[in-house]
Amino acid sequence: MRRDMSKKEPLYRKVNTKARGVRHRSGGDYRHVRNTKRADEDRGSMHGKHRRGLDYTPLFRFLLSKAGEAWDDVFREASARLDRTDPIFWIVARSVEQRRDVVRVGESTYYSGLFVDDDGTLQRVAPDFGPGDLDPPCRCCTYALNGKPVPRRAAEE
Repeated sequence: MRRDMSKKEPLYRKVNTKARGVRHRSGGDYRHVRNTKRADEDRGSMHGKHRRGLDYTPLFRFLLSKAGEAWDDVFREASARLDRTDPIFWIVARSVEQRRDVVRVGESTYYSGLFVDDDGTLQRVAPDFGPGDLDPPCRCCTYALNGKPVPRRAAEE
């Protein structure tokens, strides 16, 4: 059976949120105020606005692979394969002030920062920055830059 190439895979994936040890950052905020007078004043939906259980690693790898190409084409393809466009701008700077060599996404995952130059081309902020240049804040944890593990440095004395 031939695979239809016109339909591309989405640039995000669902994370198993039923697994043991997965924290959802949810709480019982509403249960503590539901029978108070303040709850009547600002009663709202019990459904939060957080979107949990989505991993945008495929998007970040896609954007890094498209460095050097026309931004309009890259953005058009990425936004067509996403549920929303906000995660694109987690690593792509919208202005000069937002440019960063490295962007932290999650607890221990870093990606190279991207920006759009004056010619409309997607570029890396620091093209020579690699896993050996990153100095992780904790020596006991495992960190990754662009999907590659960051080497641990010897303990400084």
